[in-house]
Amino acid sequence: MKIVTAAQMRELDRRAVAAGVPSLTLMERAGEGLLAIAADMLETTAGRRVVVVAGKGNNGGDGCVVARLLAQAGARVQVFLAGEPGEVSGDARANLDRLAEVGVDARPVKQGAEVAPALATADLIVDALLGTGAAGELHGLIAELVTAINAAGRPVLAADVPTGLDADSGQVANTAVEATCTGAMGLPKIGLLLYPGVNYTGRLRVVDVGLPPKVVESAEPAAEMLDGSLVRSWLPRRSRGAHKGDFGRVLVIAGSVGFTGAAALCADAALRAGAGLVTLGAPESLNDILEVKLTEVMTHPLPETPARALSGAALEPILELAERSDAVAIGPGLSRHPATAELVRTLVTRLPRPMVVDADGLNALAEDTAALEGRHAPIILTPHPGEMGRLLGLTPGEVQRDRLTAAATAAERFHAVVVLKGAGTVVARAGELPRINPTGNPGMASGGTGDVLTGLVAGLLGQGLDPYEAAGAAVYLHGLAGDLAAAELGEACLIAGDLLGWLPEAFREVIEGVA
Repeated sequence: MKIVTAAQMRELDRRAVAAGVPSLTLMERAGEGLLAIAADMLETTAGRRVVVVAGKGNNGGDGCVVARLLAQAGARVQVFLAGEPGEVSGDARANLDRLAEVGVDARPVKQGAEVAPALATADLIVDALLGTGAAGELHGLIAELVTAINAAGRPVLAADVPTGLDADSGQVANTAVEATCTGAMGLPKIGLLLYPGVNYTGRLRVVDVGLPPKVVESAEPAAEMLDGSLVRSWLPRRSRGAHKGDFGRVLVIAGSVGFTGAAALCADAALRAGAGLVTLGAPESLNDILEVKLTEVMTHPLPETPARALSGAALEPILELAERSDAVAIGPGLSRHPATAELVRTLVTRLPRPMVVDADGLNALAEDTAALEGRHAPIILTPHPGEMGRLLGLTPGEVQRDRLTAAATAAERFHAVVVLKGAGTVVARAGELPRINPTGNPGMASGGTGDVLTGLVAGLLGQGLDPYEAAGAAVYLHGLAGDLAAAELGEACLIAGDLLGWLPEAFREVIEGVA
């Protein structure tokens, strides 16, 4: 799905109107989409208390539509208007006037304190103040209303963009609505998926406002959002007569003393991705431990240092194993031992198979990125912001301030597919639109979840997926598994192993078109 800037979305609306779709119809459909989201959030609309806080522009008009529709559906609706009715014009005024049809009055307010009592008892708050109209710091009444909405501690549905969030950059100047869910109109705005905007967006849902297909096709987006239909188109199909050799052989190079869990999570995830055969190469003294931890994965003991990390003598055995593999994963739990780091850099230049490098593998490359220039096989790098900073010579803060640019720069510089992990994971490749992932939750900020992702990428890569598609599919499925696990277990106690347990359901939902 295309991701656009606020200006691009306004142009698409203009083209839709020029193509014969009345602007009032676009607003009505926006309200209908918000109604569907609100109904899901409320579970039932009958008798539920909904407070709509509306601005004077078209975003407020969307709020008036959903207020009318919610009232028709049996909700008890209050509308607070940030201004006087005489200041509202156009389509927004038409829908403000239509509230009388369902007996709802829009009460003008001059201070945020006026709405606080109603917000405190609401089952749902609808933020329809500014949408994409926020620019810079919020002041006066709008700032007071945002503060009141956040202080209420109730579920919030933001219409298009949470008030105060820059729709293009994802930045927040001083304050913004902290939404539970955001209903993006037509197409998602890029700021909803970028840091720190993703922290204010909540769950992102896209509202179909009825833009003609030709209008959507004409858009030149800033990025693309990963979604289930896109991922489904990439996943391999399995014939009835298939055998394990048809689904790829994956080699995982991982582990050191104290970090056998990282190696095991990565190898198991490669299997969960559908790989036919997975071999884990690890320091020889850890082999017995890993054979106990792993049932379906084959293990291969490799030469080690006295510190029980892989030594340079492991190079030739690994190259021999790689010759019989379709993809290689390098890095989880390897340690930063100098001999191991040198081994990683040599492997990257000599491996004959597509590879994914993570964790200590990335740390080894950051010490000397020349290895990335001398390789012969496709590579996927999966850094978190700190690792990305070390690769590019930036601070983590600088990476976070412009995640799209950081990912694109690394992809161009290292001729690699780059997965910049974190909220709104970015997948980039030179010459391609960057892709941003909407799945995942804060419960996944737990040790080992990155190792699961590395295994997923390798498992899909081993089945023959293009590296860019393997990375995107893995990121989406990884986040979806986390969301499914959190829905059942809660975010607070989520661990990496839970993702392994929910990956089959994530795959099923994507393959069957549920997600």
